[in-house]
Amino acid sequence: MLTGIHFLLTYTCTWECDHCFVYSGPDAKGTFTLSQMKQVFDELIKIGTIEIVYFEGGEPFLFYPLMVEGIRIARDMGFKTGVVTNSYWATSEEDAELWLRPLFELGVSDLSISDDPFHSEDEEDNTAKRASAAAKRLGIPVNVICIDRPTVEVIRDREQAIAAGEPVTGGSAMFKGRAVEKLTEGLPARWWEDFTECPYEDLRNPKRVHLDPYGNVHLCQGLTMGNMWETPLSELVKTYDCDSHPICKLLVKGGPALLAREYGVEHDDRYVDDCHFCYLVRLALLDKFPKYLAPRQVYGLE
Repeated sequence: MLTGIHFLLTYTCTWECDHCFVYSGPDAKGTFTLSQMKQVFDELIKIGTIEIVYFEGGEPFLFYPLMVEGIRIARDMGFKTGVVTNSYWATSEEDAELWLRPLFELGVSDLSISDDPFHSEDEEDNTAKRASAAAKRLGIPVNVICIDRPTVEVIRDREQAIAAGEPVTGGSAMFKGRAVEKLTEGLPARWWEDFTECPYEDLRNPKRVHLDPYGNVHLCQGLTMGNMWETPLSELVKTYDCDSHPICKLLVKGGPALLAREYGVEHDDRYVDDCHFCYLVRLALLDKFPKYLAPRQVYGLE
């Protein structure tokens, strides 16, 4: 029962964060047009179960008129709406209020703001704090997203880690996208055969998907259900079958370890976490499954 749609309104971003799942940055290409967005909304009605629509990126405020129009369309169609932002635009609380007032008037249900060391070195006076204060004054519900830099600690919620008596990474960073390139060095790792599940995504019964300007319908960043410009979104959702998907069926059955084994992917012995191993196996399979592993730029490739 798909209930959430997340527009990756653009891959372009003011920042180029080390932890970014989708390799966003100032030079990243790909932005929805209004016509494409309207096409998606027509499909959402056909799906019939969607409750909330998010606008994120990249940085959706870079294309402010398009974002606001998308929120207005969603509101008029009866959907709840949310926005995810790095709040680069909050140069003062007064200016932040100016940017946010149209969102308040459109009844945005959630404003998720990144506030962590990846986005600001100043923990007390930064754009996130100003944006949060302005949103609260206006009455917009605010959710703060804080991604910690990786640390080393013993995590006791994984039976295999306990059995091995090994430390694994702590913090909320996930090792996919740019994080694989930037954040894994020096971190402790576990044996590859330990990674036998996808602990973060419900690939069998997804509750939300991310849509990008190229038409990719992401179950996880870079792992797609298909392309909605080739097959209508409502049809993709209706006909999606995890057990027929060449990547998802294996991740559900045996995690990245089985995915690597099934397709004979050469790999290292140890990885930092599930996402780290899964991402690198998928990277090796890009040319074999271009329909389901896309776009290439999410894997750091042109």
